[in-house]
Amino acid sequence: MSANPIPPLHLYSVPSDPASAPVMPPPKRERPRTAWTADQLMAADFPDPKWAVPGILAEGVSLLAGPPKVGKSWLSLGLALAVAAGGQAFDSVPVDGGPVLYLALEDTPRRLQTRMGKLLGGQQAPAELTLVTECPPFPAGGTEAIAQWLDRNPDARMVVIDVFAKMRGHAPQGVSAYDADYVSVGYAKRLADHYGIAVVLVHHVRKAGSDDFLTEVSGTNGIAGAADATLVLKRARGQADGILHVTGRDVDEAEYALSFQPASGAWHLLDGPATDHTVGDTRAAILRYVRAHPGAKPKDMAGELPHVDMDTIRRTCSRMAEAGQLTKDAAGRYYPDTETRTQGTQEVSALSDCPVTPSDQHEQPGQSELELSGLSGSTEAEGTAV
Repeated sequence: MSANPIPPLHLYSVPSDPASAPVMPPPKRERPRTAWTADQLMAADFPDPKWAVPGILAEGVSLLAGPPKVGKSWLSLGLALAVAAGGQAFDSVPVDGGPVLYLALEDTPRRLQTRMGKLLGGQQAPAELTLVTECPPFPAGGTEAIAQWLDRNPDARMVVIDVFAKMRGHAPQGVSAYDADYVSVGYAKRLADHYGIAVVLVHHVRKAGSDDFLTEVSGTNGIAGAADATLVLKRARGQADGILHVTGRDVDEAEYALSFQPASGAWHLLDGPATDHTVGDTRAAILRYVRAHPGAKPKDMAGELPHVDMDTIRRTCSRMAEAGQLTKDAAGRYYPDTETRTQGTQEVSALSDCPVTPSDQHEQPGQSELELSGLSGSTEAEGTAV
């Protein structure tokens, strides 16, 4: 008999390390406080959010959505390996190491082994990453199963569920589609909040595209509304293979240009703003010049684009302004963004010596409670899931 038998790949049957000391009962978690007077709340001292991937994945529920075959599973498995090993996410963002649970509910052990082999590139696989291919849906025991793993791993940093559809279960009867979507994400939300970890739900987007990446998430607005952050991976045109759009309650809205390496299966973060990697060569050169010289006019850019005639530069700048990639003032000067332009030196009237505001410079306008066993803090739930 092997000294290290391979356990069945089901979350309920993941054993503790047989060589470790006897398992101690998990620490009792007090129910979080949910009510204050205003002065008490202002005087309270709250810790900063814990980050699985600084600037991108914070504690709470994050949706990672994208079209089929765009590389969501490669990206999420790569992040799980990086966090479990304490390496670098996207080969450039340092992360603190800690236990990670990865529910690969559409994969087989063989496929997972192949993918990890490519991603690791000969490096040792991290023991802190637990991979599972079967788990009951949230309403049918999945919540308790994940909670039990988290109790056995109090230093856990992240749980990845690939894919969310396998865990949401049947919709409650008699509720709207919005409420059903909100409740389904709410199961993961209660886990994330109770244990203070990042829970990543891998999800799909609609077939029809949209200018607002949040509306592309498959399902009703209840899914994105219940999540703390939404990340949408989209195919890109230009030098980048994908753009990761990020927004959330604790995450600054941002876009990251990524490059996919087929040989290793890894996603790499590209330097600079995403627009530098998704526009054509002419636009990229104009962006670089205007970023270095705010307030430049098309004639100033001619030296940067010696092989492009002046009319093409003017037309390109105008189209970029219409597309929101640049802003333009009344004098025909271009800026990389509105904030840079408005912070610049204003023109002064020769008659009044007062600042003149360009005519085109306007100001920009500005859960249901889920009774989950073991997570609500109720007396009757103690000793079950937590």
